[in-house]
Amino acid sequence: MSNEKENCTPQNCESCTADCSSRQGLENDKAGHPWSDVKKVIGVVSGKGGVGKSMVTAALAVAMRERGNQVGIMDADITGPSIPKMFGIEERAQGNDQGILPGESKDGIRMISMNMLLDEDTDPVVWRGPIIGGAVKQFWTDVQWMYEDYLFVDMPPGTGDVALTVFQSMPVDGIIVVTTPQDLVSMIVEKAVKMAEAMNIPVLGIVENMSWLECPDCGKKIQVFGESHVGEVCQKYGIPLLGQIPLDPAVAQLADSGRIEEIKADWLAPAADVLGNL
Repeated sequence: MSNEKENCTPQNCESCTADCSSRQGLENDKAGHPWSDVKKVIGVVSGKGGVGKSMVTAALAVAMRERGNQVGIMDADITGPSIPKMFGIEERAQGNDQGILPGESKDGIRMISMNMLLDEDTDPVVWRGPIIGGAVKQFWTDVQWMYEDYLFVDMPPGTGDVALTVFQSMPVDGIIVVTTPQDLVSMIVEKAVKMAEAMNIPVLGIVENMSWLECPDCGKKIQVFGESHVGEVCQKYGIPLLGQIPLDPAVAQLADSGRIEEIKADWLAPAADVLGNL
């Protein structure tokens, strides 16, 4: 009982990690919309902001779609949604008597995002944590995903309410950690890994973004953020490296112009292989 009391958050079971009777029903209730048929749920996480997590989520979705899979994206970054813009989706989400219908990209990737529910893309979402967590849960229970081989969940940075809500209310099959080549990467990855372990969620691997910048004149790889330490981190925690992505202005331009599906994500082939073997 002492362990339960130490970890207990009685005001909000969704943001609590105690293994007590009050949360038994919560942990076992991970059913989505009755019409949804999702095979694998993959969380894409980061320990800090600014690492390009949403871009990696979009690129992973594109890579799996190119392999012939049915793919969806849940944009769980409620206060900083960016997924629809990357795919050039401007229309608002539709619904019927059975629930919310996800939007669909040119190549058939389905998605839901707070920006698809707002009157204007620039309208701020000024909500407290529990309300944000409730919105994310509704993206799972109220959206008709119909049939998806892979549903990628683009989570906000950190280990707060949204991550807990996703882990506790969705059948997550694994997470992919996105990071950059900086000295503090080991600390950031360790936080995400420890949270996943505490929630019994497998860590599928790490994707390092902004690994280098290729000189347009000589082709030399310039390590803008210093020497990469991702290999050491992967070895320390026994986690595979699923890809290293260069800092490429062309990729940023595709994302900004809503043409992310034109991306050539060969550097994410190891990640796609791991996902394909789940």
